[in-house]
Amino acid sequence: MKIAIVGQQDFGKAVLEAFLARGDQVAGVFCAPEKPGARPDVLKVAAQEKGVQVFQFPSLKNDEAKAALKGLEVEIGIMAFVLQFAPQDFVTIPKHGTIQYHPSLLPKYRGPSSINWPISRGETKTGLTIFRPTDGLDEGPVILQKETAISPDDTLGTVYFDRLFPMGVQAMLEAADLVVAGKHRELVQDESQATYEGWFRDGEARINWANHVDVVHNLIRGCNPAPGAWTTLNGSKLQVFDCRKHPVRTFGAVKGKIGEVVECAAASFQVTAQGGRIEVLRAKLGDGKKVAAADLLASGAIKAGQFLGT
Repeated sequence: MKIAIVGQQDFGKAVLEAFLARGDQVAGVFCAPEKPGARPDVLKVAAQEKGVQVFQFPSLKNDEAKAALKGLEVEIGIMAFVLQFAPQDFVTIPKHGTIQYHPSLLPKYRGPSSINWPISRGETKTGLTIFRPTDGLDEGPVILQKETAISPDDTLGTVYFDRLFPMGVQAMLEAADLVVAGKHRELVQDESQATYEGWFRDGEARINWANHVDVVHNLIRGCNPAPGAWTTLNGSKLQVFDCRKHPVRTFGAVKGKIGEVVECAAASFQVTAQGGRIEVLRAKLGDGKKVAAADLLASGAIKAGQFLGT
């Protein structure tokens, strides 16, 4: 089939390579312009290396973007990780319209940080959706969905890179085939089940050690590797990445006070929360690098009896 890809970064690159690998014709790639001084988008670089025409418009709403897509005469548009707004008079230009990838089970978790939120809230499953883009944010009819479990120790990194990324690439191929062949169905999203979440940034990633150990553990998992759950140590920012939780089921049996470093071993340290302790295995202090907890302990930066988050 003859397609146009609208996207960016590694996911857009993987989708481009997947369509080309099976012999489809990618007539053009649309990606957002890089910010001044930024590295070239990897999707742009990959497209240029493969001889695919690249378009970079500040907005997909302008007439030049629409004219460029119209001139390609493609069968279907493929939106693979798109942060630019794509209006209806752009996405409807291809013969069979456009399909878009979103890493959640729509209508739940609409919005830009749709992988962080379900993990941080202790959800046991998530997934991806291929849908028709509309002018509403992630509100278009669903063409295809795939589910994946979230295990108790999964992180943002494992859920996305191990599952939602590769599953998403294959789902885009599958959905495109269904749409072009006229064999797809479009299911209107149930607005009564819809949720919208904004960006998961520093404000959402701050650890409150007074929360239950399950809540703290889920937050850290949902921020690993980005944006990184954080607390403070002697006024410096301490980001926590890899960790384990140690719940205590007996009332009053939790060692130490809230936020206290209560145990330091060779490779980890433990911090008290409500109902248990968090064992920190990997962290980043201040402007330093992300390191194993053992390195922080060896440097003397972390000691038993210190309090975090004060």
